[in-house]
Amino acid sequence: MKLDKWGYAVNTSSEACINAINSYYLQVLTYGRQRKVILDAPKHDPHCVLGNILAAHYLSSIDSSHASPLIEAAKACLADASLYEKAVFDTVNYLMSPDRDDDIAVEFHFKLLKDFPKDLVSLKRVQILCFYMGRADLSLNLVQQVLPINEHEKYVYGMLAFPLLELGRFEDAEKAAKKGFEIDNEDPWVQHAICHVYQFQCRFEEAMKFMVDCSNSWKSLSSFMNTHNWWHVALCLLEGSSPIQRVRDIYDKKIWKELEKKDATPAEVYLNAIGLLLRIYVRGEIESFEDQFKVLAKCLTDEIYWFLEWHLDLLILWALSCSGEVAKAEKLLQGLETRLSRLSQKKQDLMKRALTLAKAMYNYGKGDNEQALDLFGHEFDVINCKIIGASDEQLDVFNDIYISLLLNTGRAEQAIQFIQKLLQKREGSPFLWRLLERAYSTLGMNEAANAGAKAKELEGAYFT
Repeated sequence: MKLDKWGYAVNTSSEACINAINSYYLQVLTYGRQRKVILDAPKHDPHCVLGNILAAHYLSSIDSSHASPLIEAAKACLADASLYEKAVFDTVNYLMSPDRDDDIAVEFHFKLLKDFPKDLVSLKRVQILCFYMGRADLSLNLVQQVLPINEHEKYVYGMLAFPLLELGRFEDAEKAAKKGFEIDNEDPWVQHAICHVYQFQCRFEEAMKFMVDCSNSWKSLSSFMNTHNWWHVALCLLEGSSPIQRVRDIYDKKIWKELEKKDATPAEVYLNAIGLLLRIYVRGEIESFEDQFKVLAKCLTDEIYWFLEWHLDLLILWALSCSGEVAKAEKLLQGLETRLSRLSQKKQDLMKRALTLAKAMYNYGKGDNEQALDLFGHEFDVINCKIIGASDEQLDVFNDIYISLLLNTGRAEQAIQFIQKLLQKREGSPFLWRLLERAYSTLGMNEAANAGAKAKELEGAYFT
């Protein structure tokens, strides 16, 4: 027996195997780009249950057929495994089951973390599951369960801050994230959480400067985390009066340039690239990115990037239909319908809303505003979109689209009511004031001038 990073027993005689496992832990918690190091563990010790099951889980996200031999190797050695290894095996093996029930998968993790509370990688794994379930409440309960024994550890406060953010507890989230930043100022999830707080509170310049100051520590981050951080910076710039060229520079030099790296993961880059271009499109600035949009849309016709996750598929649907690749968009939409029909009834009932939103994005891209608005629903609430696997900041664009659809279809009064509700939470958002100005102007109301003046004042306050 050897002890892993957490101090838990692992049945292996190979120092190289345990080192590979510990290196993998670090890669997961730091959003590193070398998570494949876990594949070395079964090479060094083919009989190590922990090494085999963690390697299987890594491969399952790439190609599930490659995971099966590793699962079988782990099963064959279970009799000699430690209690910790058996608990991880049971939990991860169930998580990889094609017919799993997500609620049961979470319960497996609750039990694992009750018995082995130092295992922050298992905490991270289940928090990702909760994120895709839209269950920040469960995610918070899980981290609070293990916090007492990990209160001085790296990484735990970023994992505490994020569900607090998703539950709207921004003061608590900022406190948690800043405590984590004191422990390790290069923890990317802590940096990311602080940025989220600043953005929600419309402290855009503070968020932008904070992230740029942290950016020297991003070189080893995964394609997703690196480009996602720059996505946040670009969103902040969009709120101010700075030239659109600054945003284009981030797109070209920080997001798209990631694809030049030999170990880049294109789908992770595309998620943030489309997410940014959609914001720009809603703001009426897409002409400044015409060439970039054409190149990206062409890349997205490659079906290898479809069906990886709902959020990405929704963005791809918009990009394809908006760029004239309607046949491809229809094929993607049909594929989503087919995949939904194969899910359990419980999962189907949950994900029907995601499919409806997918149809809305397809129609929005085509310019069919009435149909898109009908699919959004006249009582739209973005909170119901969490099941696509997106943060509040990522979901915010759907509010912008919904308002635009209301305005484009002659429903300015309804748009005003919706905008005013959003302004109660984010009064410092210049774009919301611009949308309000447009709504008032449509109705010929004098309030348009005041809304425009407020937007101009806020825009001028950022990045002067």
